Amino acid sequence: MSPKPPLVLVHGLWDTPNVFRRLRQHLEDWPAPILAPHLPHKLGFTPLKTLAQDLELAIDEAFGPDQTIDLLGFSMGAVISRTWLQLYGGHRRTRRFVSLGSPQNGTLVAQPWPRALVPGVADMKVGSALLRQLNSDSSLLRGIDCISFYCPWDLMVIPAWTGVLPVGPIVRLPVWNHRELIQSPRSLVPVSSHLLAG
Repeated sequence: MSPKPPLVLVHGLWDTPNVFRRLRQHLEDWPAPILAPHLPHKLGFTPLKTLAQDLELAIDEAFGPDQTIDLLGFSMGAVISRTWLQLYGGHRRTRRFVSLGSPQNGTLVAQPWPRALVPGVADMKVGSALLRQLNSDSSLLRGIDCISFYCPWDLMVIPAWTGVLPVGPIVRLPVWNHRELIQSPRSLVPVSSHLLAG
């Protein structure tokens, strides 16, 4: 088995890297560095393309421009991650991408928010320009080991069943809400097991 690459964890809206504290405990056996950069979303004011560029800078600073990585994004963090993968060349250096509880096709929760006020939130509207761009061509994701984990009762990603990538397996997790996706062992055990297995 080839050695695992570094793992990058990308947080979402209203979160910090500390949201991954429990997940990191489940990844004690990860044999490479784990990076969880802080991406200042400014309560949704920062557009997701800007955050994707910030993610690229953080990865390059930590590992250089050529190191292969594994990538996990939680909530909005997985849309940021996907934006980096598809629009900023991240697909060329990413082995595996895990989307956890993420509005990959938008969420009705974001619909009322005007782009002029919170463009980062508006990027997650159903049918937003960013999501249309990402969904228009998913071919760059096909060379990556992609998987989507979701919760059917997620009240942040509505409708929850649309919160999945257009490629790769889809796994329904037996948790009751969005926050449990990143806190409950019922989610963290299968997610960490998937990461550690490959």
